[in-house]
Amino acid sequence: MVLKDILAISGEQGLFKFIAQGKNAIIVEHLETKKRSSVYGSTKVSSLEDIAIFTEKEDVPLGKVFDIIYEKAGEGTAIDSKADGNKLKIWFEEILPDYSKDKVYVSDMKKVALWYNILHKLNMLIKEEPETEARDEPEAKTESGEVPVSVKKKGPRKSKKAE
Repeated sequence: MVLKDILAISGEQGLFKFIAQGKNAIIVEHLETKKRSSVYGSTKVSSLEDIAIFTEKEDVPLGKVFDIIYEKAGEGTAIDSKADGNKLKIWFEEILPDYSKDKVYVSDMKKVALWYNILHKLNMLIKEEPETEARDEPEAKTESGEVPVSVKKKGPRKSKKAE
């Protein structure tokens, strides 16, 4: 999933969208209420793009976890984040069978389910497209079928010093 500019802010409910960088703070917009506010430098802010889930082998980025949930849930939502801890563990084991049981807590599972459901409700679950190599655009041709001669761009003009 594409999670760029989606933020979780410590002590705040829900998810936020990054809007702008201020002098001493960042401007964010709450995804559900659309209310804008400032978040100061002393507040812990995490981008969902930077969050990963611990597994026995390697860490799995949150975007990939959301992709797996989307494949399992189809068009539906994930488990309710307020479900019983044991139900959350069973659900999470279906999603990531090799998650680290020592490092991933029930509170983490609740956040994953809550964040997924918020993004699902707002239709913000956009699957990442595999990176493709940049292709050169086909050359333009004139009506006669000839390729026009390209014009060399000049660099910035140099000012002449007054003598």
